[in-house]
Amino acid sequence: MNCNNEFYPKLLVFLQFSFITAMLVFLKYANNSNLTLLCISIFAIGGFIGIWALNHNQLGNFNIQPKLKDNAELVTTGIYKYIRHPMYFSVILMAFSLLVYTHTLVEIILFFSLVFTLILKARREESLWIKHDKNYLSYKNRTKLIIPFVI
Repeated sequence: MNCNNEFYPKLLVFLQFSFITAMLVFLKYANNSNLTLLCISIFAIGGFIGIWALNHNQLGNFNIQPKLKDNAELVTTGIYKYIRHPMYFSVILMAFSLLVYTHTLVEIILFFSLVFTLILKARREESLWIKHDKNYLSYKNRTKLIIPFVI
């Protein structure tokens, strides 16, 4: 598929929300109350990271689709000092909490499909940022893609 056409970013967003929705649907089949506190904690950490990222980003600066807005500015403060895609990390943690709770084969497949989709979104955004901002390459070299200190 041509990653430069207008359909591709919309497809990635559609897939992202489809996988999240499917994971939520399978929650009703789970009966793991002994994991509830752990799952809520992981979910809360993911939510905190998302809020932290939003706190360092201007409201009109980010886009749910993997494409840049005309006036996009590179953010390198807060959690962006460590990772380039903290909102994706937030989504991954919150989805992981669902996987821990249900831990079914279907959830595992959905979770890794979601992670793969988010990596595709991140890679597309990065190719656009490299063209948009001359400082992006040095920022990329000193930070991780999604998971602090790891990836």
